Amino acid sequence: MTDQTRWGIHEVQTRNKAIKYRRDLVAKAMVHVVKLDETGITDLMIQIEAEYERKYGKNEADDKVIL
Repeated sequence: MTDQTRWGIHEVQTRNKAIKYRRDLVAKAMVHVVKLDETGITDLMIQIEAEYERKYGKNEADDKVIL
């Protein structure tokens, strides 16, 4: 058993909890995705892509003008 007072244990446990939480969210979502038909899944994919672009699609290089 690992010594719980060792440095870094709390950070490892926090990271593992975050990973588990993310996996649990995906598993819960998949329960509902299985119930959707083709058009529902397509609509969901479009919404997920839009949200992904909103969060991560901003490229700072697009604002720069190269002469």
